[in-house]
Amino acid sequence: MKPIRSLKSTHAEKPYLTKEALEALERAGFSRRRFLQGAGALVVSFSVRGLVGTAAGQGAFDGGTAGSPAANLLDSWIAIGADGVVTAYTGKAELGQGMTTAQTQLVAEELCVPFNRVKLIMCDTAQTPDQGITSGSQSHPTNFNHSNLAQAAATARQALVQLASKRLGVPEDQLLAKDGVIRSKSDASKKVAYGEFLGGKRFELQVDPKAPRKPAAEWTVLGTAARRPDLAALVTGQFEFVHNVKLPGMLHGRVVRPPAVGATVVSVDEGSVAKLQGIVKVVVKKNFVGVVAQKPWQAIQAANQLMVTWTLGTGMPKQEIFYDHVRNQKPTRDTMLVDSKDTDQKIAEAAASLKATYLYPYQMHGSLGSSCAVADVQGDKATLYSPTQGVWPQRGSAAILLGLKPENVRVIFRRGSGCYGLNGADTVTFDAALLSQAVGKPVRVQLTRKDEMAWGENYGLPYVMDERAGLDAAGNIVAWDFETWSPVLGNRPGYTMPGNVVTGTLAGFEADPFVPRSPAPPPRTYGNGSNGVPSYVAGNVGGTASGTGTIKSERSLVHNVTSPLFTGPLRSPARLQNTFAHECFMDELASQAKADPVAFRLRHLSDSRLSDVVRAAAKAANWDSRPSPKAQTRIASTRAGRGIACVAYEGENGYSAMVAEVDVDPATGKVAVKRLTIAADCGPISNPDGLKNQMEGGALQGMSRALMEEVTWDDQKITSVDWISYRTLPLGFAIPTIDVVLLNRPDHPATGAGELSITLSCAAIGNAIFDATAARIRQAPFTPERVKAALNHA
Repeated sequence: MKPIRSLKSTHAEKPYLTKEALEALERAGFSRRRFLQGAGALVVSFSVRGLVGTAAGQGAFDGGTAGSPAANLLDSWIAIGADGVVTAYTGKAELGQGMTTAQTQLVAEELCVPFNRVKLIMCDTAQTPDQGITSGSQSHPTNFNHSNLAQAAATARQALVQLASKRLGVPEDQLLAKDGVIRSKSDASKKVAYGEFLGGKRFELQVDPKAPRKPAAEWTVLGTAARRPDLAALVTGQFEFVHNVKLPGMLHGRVVRPPAVGATVVSVDEGSVAKLQGIVKVVVKKNFVGVVAQKPWQAIQAANQLMVTWTLGTGMPKQEIFYDHVRNQKPTRDTMLVDSKDTDQKIAEAAASLKATYLYPYQMHGSLGSSCAVADVQGDKATLYSPTQGVWPQRGSAAILLGLKPENVRVIFRRGSGCYGLNGADTVTFDAALLSQAVGKPVRVQLTRKDEMAWGENYGLPYVMDERAGLDAAGNIVAWDFETWSPVLGNRPGYTMPGNVVTGTLAGFEADPFVPRSPAPPPRTYGNGSNGVPSYVAGNVGGTASGTGTIKSERSLVHNVTSPLFTGPLRSPARLQNTFAHECFMDELASQAKADPVAFRLRHLSDSRLSDVVRAAAKAANWDSRPSPKAQTRIASTRAGRGIACVAYEGENGYSAMVAEVDVDPATGKVAVKRLTIAADCGPISNPDGLKNQMEGGALQGMSRALMEEVTWDDQKITSVDWISYRTLPLGFAIPTIDVVLLNRPDHPATGAGELSITLSCAAIGNAIFDATAARIRQAPFTPERVKAALNHA
């Protein structure tokens, strides 16, 4: 096995200059990309001149961050070397979800080159376009559907064919691009390789939104199960995570967090660590406290021994009455998402009515490895090696934190611990930045497990959700009312203000006020989305039905209240919670109507794609069509049940349904998930293995959150600070059989997939428990204690 390389050694991949020369160039302010542009690599670039003109009405890009490569310019996206290797630049990060593979396939397909001839450079403010934040499962649809990476590659292919036509004297329609070579269809001797005939020339072109894309019927790379290019390095321990970054003269830092929520610094006794070896500096900035040392162990010792006097904390609401506390707070904002203004009347007139309250806790990302970052702040310039999901936005907030000009801050993405939201990645980057600025040298910080869990991340949102609906005499839903309360604090990453994460707040910055989404979202937002409107309502706004259901009498009201803890996006933020309530309540309504849960859903859906995934999941699971709960022998030692849930995820995301099959032990309350069957429709399938992996991984994470995960606290502080006090699926846990059915829609736009199955697990499992036991559990997670208590009251 090769030893793990330092960060600097990776710059010697091309034989243009030695490693030392490249490092010297970078220290002098030259990026590798700028050097390549002037040293023989063909960079396909553009302006209004060139072979492809500016599309009518297409102006300069105005949506990026100042200083970012212009997104309407082709050389911001694509470069082709003399050796024919294609370098693609993307602003979407690989977080472990396989986006490197999908984006590489996308470029290879559109440029007609082999998969292994594409090199992807991602998320570096000195090199890549500003594509905002890697979030919401929008990386693939952003680069597949819009004038970004795929359209840039299609523009490059179009320009290459035009150049080849002139050079070879063959009409464009008689040329074929394949494996990086353009050849005549009728004369095999007439051919030219991309790198061969372009040399050092530059084309000045804008991304042409009308450049033809390759139809799915002609795909040779997309649609295949291409293997992840990072897999070998990952499984052999050679992959270079942010934890492995090493810089010359690098020091090591540790942070000292408050002992209680709301505690502030009274004094810091630097003399308490003065005699320890290797100590470089104690750093204090308002309530931010940290130490810098020569070695990691020295920093750990100093952080443990540093004497800091703190005020008392501000206190925490009692956990046992927390949901009452949430409901009784004065809202910071109320948002009426949809209101037909007749729900009270319709429910009162209904033949039967039902109401229920669902509760969902704070949860954490629980990344297996604690967060890490390296910062090099010297004078008025800073370079941050960060696992952030948004390098360009982080550049702006880091500049505020450090008091620097944004153009003097460079953020380079390096993969960290699995995230899917806002774990400690931004927090630890700010930690490293403040410590590095204080000593004027590179500093590496890795959070402890306790600091990660208690102070490192922004927790997933807790929810209180009231459901109310009416049924007519035939068992049809005539009205649906939904009201929810959700505590938020700093509910976005530290992209707009440093105070949105813990480090920034401790250093004296205020959190950016949380502003919920507009109450008039775009079409098809009315699913089980963050706005909280169920999939079964018509979503009438201004006379336009934007929903996926048939129920016309509808109301959805969201109350945002203040959270005592930092909150943020955790995979399927708000959607998972809303879907838990909506899909379990839908099952309650089906049971009230004595209807089969699948048939009852289909009766109230109007979107054919959502209906299709429901049917596909039910068919693959051999669904037992009957009302729930299942007739059981009460003395049975194990009770079996099945449940279903579905979602039309808002925005450019997909459709999915899940059937869960469980065994419940009535003596202990333990739930064993035996099988999960998932159907997914995400438009055209770029990589079937990658898509299945997303469905499987999301389902398991959702199962962990449904059965085990919950943040706990006492009257002063977080108490779930390790893997014993914060339970997730452990090693050796009995993993269920997972079957995935993929519905391919090559004629539709691509959608996101990463947040589909996780959105459904809690609801599907909850419905299966009810089917097995007749006990409806309305509070997550479904711990043995809660299940047994529900059984005693069933």
